[in-house]
Amino acid sequence: MSARRGYGGKTVYGARVGILMLDTKWPRPPGDTGNALTWPFPVLYKVIPGASARVVIHEQGKGLGQAFLDGAAELVKEGADGITTTGGFLAIFQEQLAAHVKVPVASSSLLQIPLVQKLLPPGKRVGVLSVHGDRITPEHWKAVGAPLDTPVMGTEGGREFTRVLLEDEIEMDYAKAEQDILEAGEKLLKQHPEVGALVLETHNMGPYSRALNNLLRIPVYDVYTFVRWFQSGLEPRDFGHPGSSTLPVWRER
Repeated sequence: MSARRGYGGKTVYGARVGILMLDTKWPRPPGDTGNALTWPFPVLYKVIPGASARVVIHEQGKGLGQAFLDGAAELVKEGADGITTTGGFLAIFQEQLAAHVKVPVASSSLLQIPLVQKLLPPGKRVGVLSVHGDRITPEHWKAVGAPLDTPVMGTEGGREFTRVLLEDEIEMDYAKAEQDILEAGEKLLKQHPEVGALVLETHNMGPYSRALNNLLRIPVYDVYTFVRWFQSGLEPRDFGHPGSSTLPVWRER
């Protein structure tokens, strides 16, 4: 009989994904990265002090790089096998984070763009919805391997969603926020009928993905689709030994 052994070196076990949190007060319903009920698996959180949405979006996280690196290292030390974030604009820290913590890093939902593009038929393109479309810079696109002319539409012209996030308000009208996102999606497809799938930049748009899909009738990829895939590689499903009715030897990690 094989020995049953445990392997240590961490503080917390069973939570493979560590999430770097912006320092915010706005509501985070299920579907948002920052709501622990979103995930069908345990996660670890680390809030980065001073990392407001406004600083990350308007100033590209200026002055926060070391704080994110330190936070990611703490998550890995505590038990995370991979790191993600609660902000799509944090793509600009992708290479720095991966080099610093030396584990897989999924900084931004935008990293899905190249893969989703490969899935589409000829003549179709990936479009992006963002909390502030005109703040996505060439540096962001390059960080995720996306074309610089990727069609993008922001919700900054709406009534609720962008304002609540940028002003860090403590109340949000979910119906109005959803309407902002749906209108941005409709506008994007009207301007770019070649868009055949959406990637949602903002890691707070997950609660509205199904409504977008129902309205636009195209695939929608958000931070939930991304991090579920990411986590499945960090902890592959255990199907047991092929051809055997016995389970594999249990191993703690």
